[in-house]
Amino acid sequence: MKVKVIPVLEDNYMYLIIEEHTREAVAVDVAVPKRLLEIAGREGVSLTTVLTTHHHWDHTRGNAELAHLRPGLAVMGADERICALTRRLAHGEELRFGAIHVRCLLTPGHTSGHMSYFLWEDECPDPPALFSGDALSVAGCGWHLEDTAQQMYQSLTKILDTLPPQTKVFCGHEHTLNNLEFAQKVEPCNDHVRAKLSWAQKRDDDDIPTVPSTLGEELLYNPFLRVTQWQQRRGSHCLS
Repeated sequence: MKVKVIPVLEDNYMYLIIEEHTREAVAVDVAVPKRLLEIAGREGVSLTTVLTTHHHWDHTRGNAELAHLRPGLAVMGADERICALTRRLAHGEELRFGAIHVRCLLTPGHTSGHMSYFLWEDECPDPPALFSGDALSVAGCGWHLEDTAQQMYQSLTKILDTLPPQTKVFCGHEHTLNNLEFAQKVEPCNDHVRAKLSWAQKRDDDDIPTVPSTLGEELLYNPFLRVTQWQQRRGSHCLS
């Protein structure tokens, strides 16, 4: 499984996932379709499916044009508000693209119909991947716009409880610097936050994406996954 990270718009990511034996490709959150098709053409793959995490325009604005350019394209997601949707997915549903398995995880909070996608490949030593949209990001999470903070926390807990720590996290936005600056305010003495922030600043200077991280890494510095730890130490002079 090969993942092409494609920065678009101001700070969004869309992704092209390639099954390297069949050369079938799946896209996640299409915002700029012609750019996606250029990359698919260079890779020599056949794009068959779009997986959409949620209905917001910056994650779906390319669906209709892409469907027009690629008749028969499947556009999938959990929310009927997704533009050009051809198949509505349910929590726990599993898809297959060659050797690539996809498990659909409903993760409400940012929107009520937000779906994250967990991918792994048969007989492959590489770690699995989570395409988390605006549910989980590097060192942060999305705004809870349609649901409560409790629902967002439950979605994050669902991810942690069901997926292995080596899972690579491919999120919907490049918000890492801002997220880590907030994390440092929450846990000012967390060495993992400090080190990740320094690393992210260097990546930003070099205009290099900070994705992916891993779930195991997120547990070290993401304050929204460390609620129990920092609440327990709220009264301490220095959190770690």
